[in-house]
Amino acid sequence: MSQVMASPSGGSVTRTKKSGASKSPRVRFEPTKGFQHELKSRVEEYFAATGKTPRGSTAIYRKAIVILAWLAGSYAALVFLPLPLWGSIAAALSLGLATAAVGFNIQHDGGHRAFSDNTLLNKASAFTLDIVGASSYIWNHKHNVLHHTYANIEGHDDDIDLGVLGRLSPHQKYLWFHRFQHVYLWFFYGFLTFKWFFVTDFVRAMSGKINTHSFPRPKGMDLFLFVLGKVIFFSLAFVIPALIYPLPIVIAFFMGIQFVQSVIISVVFQMAHTVEEAEFPIPEGTPPERIRNEWMIHQIETTVDFARNNKLLGWYIGGLNFQIEHHLFPRVSHVHYPALSRIVEETCAKYGVTYTAHPTLFHSLRSHYRWLRTLSHPTPA
Repeated sequence: MSQVMASPSGGSVTRTKKSGASKSPRVRFEPTKGFQHELKSRVEEYFAATGKTPRGSTAIYRKAIVILAWLAGSYAALVFLPLPLWGSIAAALSLGLATAAVGFNIQHDGGHRAFSDNTLLNKASAFTLDIVGASSYIWNHKHNVLHHTYANIEGHDDDIDLGVLGRLSPHQKYLWFHRFQHVYLWFFYGFLTFKWFFVTDFVRAMSGKINTHSFPRPKGMDLFLFVLGKVIFFSLAFVIPALIYPLPIVIAFFMGIQFVQSVIISVVFQMAHTVEEAEFPIPEGTPPERIRNEWMIHQIETTVDFARNNKLLGWYIGGLNFQIEHHLFPRVSHVHYPALSRIVEETCAKYGVTYTAHPTLFHSLRSHYRWLRTLSHPTPA
């Protein structure tokens, strides 16, 4: 059952050149102690007692079929059916929602090798990200390696880096126009996927760098799949529709679909990490720097759950409202997160570890807004 875990061994993060060495100083965590050992044991006991498997359940397979059918149906309706304008807008909205659902539920589990025990099935589900526009190869290094290891650590977690556009961490440089970021950032969230599809995927694939971190540039089969994914996506997004509709109409609908998808993806992430209750620790000492916490406790204190009783929301976003559980057990399918959350919360209470969960979606959105407003000042409280 040790496969349900994905934490740095010995309390530190190390990489070899084969897996993507970082030229930046690595960050070490405190050695594991009683909390981490007990939490692992209790989760293993849960799977043993229930007879459930961490991955590859019929529930996730059925869900994947439903979402893929939703995606294909929305695309077919938008592109091939002679719909009135309102019908086309509805189909485009449905396609944007379905595309985000593919990322949340199928690609995300597959990318973490949590979709199935079968390696090929995990790779196939991860590749759905390439079909809807972004490179699963680049995502793996950006998300699995950097974000999941260094959550909310400035200079290491690329997911909290908006560049000059805004501040998500109190340790980021303040610019005068950030005073309005709690207003304008909600609009710019809508351009996340545009940046992925047209800029960062290509720049990172050619440079082999994500900010200051280096990783192996795609070669061989990885490069082939990178190119194949882009060809499939651009064909579906532009070439096929342009055979039926004027190109300006195709571009307009593409932008609308991506804007919807981008806002949803951005907000789901922000509600889990960039809120008032999340910690933004600073590594100490000379390289290798050190975080004065066990890796699991660091993940819990830099992450916040939200709307745990909202089953519809949880179904749609692939259990990412249980973000704490996902960070602790990324190789466990998201269908198990509600049950694991009770185990995690009880263990945190026993050891005095802060576990935060916003009761509703509104509470989480409000907390993110307040955090943006706090960081809109040069010296936040």
